[in-house]
Amino acid sequence: MAERVVINASPMIALLAIGQEGLLTMLFDEVLIPDAVREEIEAGRSKDANVLRLATLTWLGSAPAAPVPESVQGWGLGRGESSVLAVAAAETGCRAILDDLAARRCARFLGLTVMGTGKVLVLAKQRGLIASVRDPIDRLTARGFRLSERLIAKLLNDAGEV
Repeated sequence: MAERVVINASPMIALLAIGQEGLLTMLFDEVLIPDAVREEIEAGRSKDANVLRLATLTWLGSAPAAPVPESVQGWGLGRGESSVLAVAAAETGCRAILDDLAARRCARFLGLTVMGTGKVLVLAKQRGLIASVRDPIDRLTARGFRLSERLIAKLLNDAGEV
């Protein structure tokens, strides 16, 4: 079975920021991005030159528009998170890549499979695509991405780096 994922803005921006967006195409057969998420990322171009590379990612597929289920609407999520969850709910076997805690909780409530940026890095290490998880985590935190010490410890433990 092909591994398909739909990605939200924060994980995409994080991977672009550290030059690791290519891991997505090595880990998954199909990577989708909803139009709402693409627009959100592109709106922030003036803040981060790395997002300019988004337009060059020929392997990044556009997610088909999906109506946001009522069960998602009540969570007060942003347009991007809601779009990711709508696509993941509509597309059989499609996992959501989300960092937002409320969106992750909503995904679990809906019975969707979800992962964050950190899990992408752990999978990459487990599959031999990167040497360590510590280095990309350090680069993310140096760029201002907030990761709790507890999350960092869990990711390093999952990657066998503790």
